[in-house]
Amino acid sequence: MQSRASSSSSRRFRGWTPKVDSDGVSEREPHGPPGYPALADREAVLDALSRLIADAWRSFEHPRPEEPAIDAEVRERLADPLPEHPLDPAQTLADAARILDESVSPSRPLYLGYVGSTGLEVGVLAEALAATYDVNLAVTARAADLLERQAVEWVAEFIGYPCAEGAFTSGGMISNLTGLLTARERALPGCRAEGFAGRRGAVYCSEESHHSVIRAAEAAGIGSDFVRRLALDARRRLRPTDLEAAIAADQDAGVVPIAVVANGGTTLTGAVDPLAEIAEVCERRGVWLHVDGAYGLPAAATGIAGPLFAGLERADSAILDAHKWLGLQKSCSLILVREAGALEQAFGHEESYIRREAVRNAVERTLEYSRPLRSLKLWLAFRTHGAAAFRAWIERTLGLARRLADGVRADADFELLCEPTLSTVCFRHLPGAVTDLDQHNTELAAAAQEDGRIYLASALVDGRACLRVCFVNFRTREEDVDFALATLRELGERIASA
Repeated sequence: MQSRASSSSSRRFRGWTPKVDSDGVSEREPHGPPGYPALADREAVLDALSRLIADAWRSFEHPRPEEPAIDAEVRERLADPLPEHPLDPAQTLADAARILDESVSPSRPLYLGYVGSTGLEVGVLAEALAATYDVNLAVTARAADLLERQAVEWVAEFIGYPCAEGAFTSGGMISNLTGLLTARERALPGCRAEGFAGRRGAVYCSEESHHSVIRAAEAAGIGSDFVRRLALDARRRLRPTDLEAAIAADQDAGVVPIAVVANGGTTLTGAVDPLAEIAEVCERRGVWLHVDGAYGLPAAATGIAGPLFAGLERADSAILDAHKWLGLQKSCSLILVREAGALEQAFGHEESYIRREAVRNAVERTLEYSRPLRSLKLWLAFRTHGAAAFRAWIERTLGLARRLADGVRADADFELLCEPTLSTVCFRHLPGAVTDLDQHNTELAAAAQEDGRIYLASALVDGRACLRVCFVNFRTREEDVDFALATLRELGERIASA
C-alpha cells in the first residue's frame, strides 16, 4: 500500500486539482449529527451564487447612470424578525445580493471618494477558498504558513524593501499599532511586562499623518499628548530639521523617542515624506523609523513615482494595505520589518494551550490571535496577473490624477489646492456668484453623492473645504475623469444658481 507521504509527494503541484478520496468519501452523506447544518443541494446554491457574482462583475465594468436608493422591499426585508426555521438558500443569496447592490461599492469605476479598491475578481476566488478551509494563522498551519511567508516576500520585492519578516493584519490601524508596539519594546525594553514605570515616550509624525497613528499611540500607552505632529513644508511633507529639533528637545527633557512615523502617501493629499533625510535623523538619534504606506507604498514599485520613496530601504518597518491600491478586497494589510526577531521581541509568548512546535507559531509575531489567511488574496493575484500588470495599473491611475489636475488648472471655474504627489487630487469649484466657498463645496460633494453618477467626498485642506478625488480603481478610464469634472461643474452651477 502506498503511504500517504509518498502519495502526496507524487502529486504535480502546478495545475494540480484535488480529487475525491479513493474510497468515495465525497459520495457519503455529510458527517455529523442529525440536524447538521449542511446545504441540501450544494451544487445548485453554488450555481446561484456564481450567477450573482458574475452579474455583479459585469455591473462593475461600466459606470452607473445613478446609484439606486434603498427600495421599500429591501427596507421591509431588513426589518424581519429572527428566522426560527430555515429559509430557501438561493432566495436568501438573492436578497443579500440585492442589498449589496443598493450599497456603496468601491469596485465601481466612478467611486472616487476616500481610498477604495477595485474588487479584483481573483480576490473573490481567494476569499471563497480561504473561507472554505478556514485556516487559522494563530498557530502553525503548515503549507499556509509558507504561502503567507512567500506573499510577504513578494510584496517586499515588489516595493524594494529589505524585509526580514512580516505579517498580514486586518488593516492599516492594526499594522501601524503593530509597528509602534515593536518600536516601543525596542526603545523601552521590558515595557511589555513592566509598563512605562514612570518613563515617558514620544512618537513623531507630520500634521497630515493618518489618525491611526494617534489611535496606535493611545493603545500602546504612549498617549496622544506625546504624539508630536510637526508642521509641513511646501510639498506637505515632514521637515527633517523640525523632526531632529523635536527629538532633541524630548531627549533633553527625559522623554524617550519611540518612533518616527513617516508618510508613504498621506490619505488626504498623497504626500510622501523625504524618507532618506528622515532616515538620517533617525539613525543619528537612534530612533525607530516606521513608514505608513497604507495607501501610497505600492507606487514605490513604479518608475514614475519610485524616486519619491528613496530611503525606504532604511526604514525599520513599513506597512501597506493591499485592499487599497493593489485592488484587493478588505481586509488585506501587512507590516514588513527589516530586522528578524523584532516582532517576536514585541509579541512572543508561550501558553499551555499554544505550545511551540518545530516552528514558531504566527501568534508569537502578531498582535491578533485568530487570524484568517488574508495573504491568499494577494498571493493569488500576483500569480494570476503578475507584478508587471500591477505596476502598469498603478502608473495608469497616477496618470489619471495628472489628467484631472491639468483639467482643473485649465478651467477658471476650478482651483487646484495642491499639486498631486500620487493619485489624490484636492480642488474646489469657484462659481462667481458664491461667497462662502467652504459651504458651496461641501454641498457640492453631498450633491454628487445624491446624484449618483460619481461618488466623492469633501475634505479639509488647510482649513478649506474642498472636493477630494483619489484614483486607485483599475477600472477607471481617462474619459471617466473628464466626465467627473463635467458632472461637478454641472452640479456646482445648479447649486450656485439655486
